Amino acid sequence: MNITIISVGKLKEKYLKQGIDEYLKRLKSYAKVKIEEIPDEQAPDHLSEADEEIIKNKEGEKILTKLSTDTYVITLEIEGKMLTSEKFAAKLDELATYGKSKIAFVIGGSLGLSEEVKKRSDLVVSFSKMTYPHQLMRLILLEQVYRAFRINRGEPYHK
Repeated sequence: MNITIISVGKLKEKYLKQGIDEYLKRLKSYAKVKIEEIPDEQAPDHLSEADEEIIKNKEGEKILTKLSTDTYVITLEIEGKMLTSEKFAAKLDELATYGKSKIAFVIGGSLGLSEEVKKRSDLVVSFSKMTYPHQLMRLILLEQVYRAFRINRGEPYHK
């Protein structure tokens, strides 16, 4: 399975980089995983809704260039479906079973995702009703993907 995590913004925090590197290393025996960073657009603190849309659209255009037509796209959105770790694992297993070997997870920037990216999504997932920094979501996502592979192989980890 080929998994790409497309994330808006550059990762700066050393502790997050270390955690992400650890899960990327652990995942090597299960799947080919890569991270694509999309530069975030500069956004002042106080934006009009129109300016927010412009920024999301610019970021969205960059995201869409990273998605091929045969990629199954999972966007992370607060309005998405919440899954248990077991159900998330079952979904990844189902995708692999039915020949969806290219999966992309998309994490938007601080303003969220453009409508065009949302339309391209095959599955919308939420990890919580809470908002997390998009850099931290990379680590949380990688941990859950790793957990999913362990669950699907019946390996100890998910307790």
